[in-house]
Amino acid sequence: MSFNTALSGLNAAQADLNVTANNIANVSTVGYKESRTEFADIFSTTSFGSSGTTIGNGVLLANVAQQFNQGNLEFSSNTLDLAVSGEGFFVLSPSDTNSNAIFTRNGEMGVDSNGFVVSNSGARLQVFPVNADGTVTATSLSSTIPLQLPQTAGVPTVTTQVDIGINLPAAASILPAAGFDPLQASTFNASTSLTVFDSLGESHVVTAYYVKVADNQWATYYNSTDANGATLNIDVVGGAAGAGGQLYHVTNFDSSGSFVSNVPATLQTTAIDFLNGSDPTQQLTFNYANNGTTQFSSPFTVNVLNQNGFPIGRLTGVEISDTGVVRANFSNGQTTALGKIALARFQNAQGLSQIGNNSWEDTIDSGAPLVGEALTSSFGQIRSGALEVSNVDLTAQLVNLIAAQRNFQANAKSIETNNTVTQAIINIR
Repeated sequence: MSFNTALSGLNAAQADLNVTANNIANVSTVGYKESRTEFADIFSTTSFGSSGTTIGNGVLLANVAQQFNQGNLEFSSNTLDLAVSGEGFFVLSPSDTNSNAIFTRNGEMGVDSNGFVVSNSGARLQVFPVNADGTVTATSLSSTIPLQLPQTAGVPTVTTQVDIGINLPAAASILPAAGFDPLQASTFNASTSLTVFDSLGESHVVTAYYVKVADNQWATYYNSTDANGATLNIDVVGGAAGAGGQLYHVTNFDSSGSFVSNVPATLQTTAIDFLNGSDPTQQLTFNYANNGTTQFSSPFTVNVLNQNGFPIGRLTGVEISDTGVVRANFSNGQTTALGKIALARFQNAQGLSQIGNNSWEDTIDSGAPLVGEALTSSFGQIRSGALEVSNVDLTAQLVNLIAAQRNFQANAKSIETNNTVTQAIINIR
């Protein structure tokens, strides 16, 4: 019996050595969680219970338990490197044909040929669908979708609104409104240009010409060019007829140079056809009143010049917030929310089943995954451009390696001693 007891000790020491060696081998594995050997003694009993003189029958390996304490964070320059500071696992989808979610703390993410954000094993990162402002529309595990970076270059936005804030020089000469000619600088007092976009995302330069027609009163003409390079006069709905019959609007100021009114009050152009296949009904609305337009005794200046259109843009980068909202940035200045990274936690993380590649599956022992958003409930913070390194303490593992080796040697000595005793008994005459 003592041979079996010592043999169980050898097996236990060997298991301890194996677990320690595995921890040491994964000391540089991102997201790895160290394991700990847990042993239990073997104690035999009879149907009448145990007596005070019963001797144990050795040791057995009760469990190899993973320790899910936080590993240190190392920062990188890759936006798609992700780490969870606190509790929670990233949710991954193994493939298109496998709907069973898997979970990981390894945030080494990249992009596959289809634009999906994937782990280094090819599993797709799952996110919650979001509204345009980044708010989540559904937070169940079944509602998560794979995170995919846009394949297109973004959608163009037609220009409809123009905000202008200017100062017109009070000392400017008075000129006749009907004498305006965009090719003759002497027929207008000042001008400014802005770029607008049609429904196809093509840019066009629209120029505003300002003509002082009376004290504290200015006429404004607009024009552009069409696809053939010809001058395109842009009329203002309800405006006054001026040079060549073009409709212009009038801006009035008081004696202190403050804006008073526009005539007509709403400055909207007639339909603009750039003759390039874009929407021929495009109209522009100009807003001077709310942008600090003045007439002071100082040079012509443009203080505000904005419009709400965008051209087609290309993807220039991805931003991930601490709460996990993923936004795509385009070269046209637009930003699109793509999703919010889903996190999962478990009542008993040590009950998770390891499947390799630093990934786990839920089991009956772990309980069903509880899915939620970062920085809510007990879910941790998501750090972009960072990785959680292995939580293995190399010094402690090396010490444990020595201790396991000593235990192995001691149990081997027990077998040797038992062998000597047995030989002595056999040799009794």
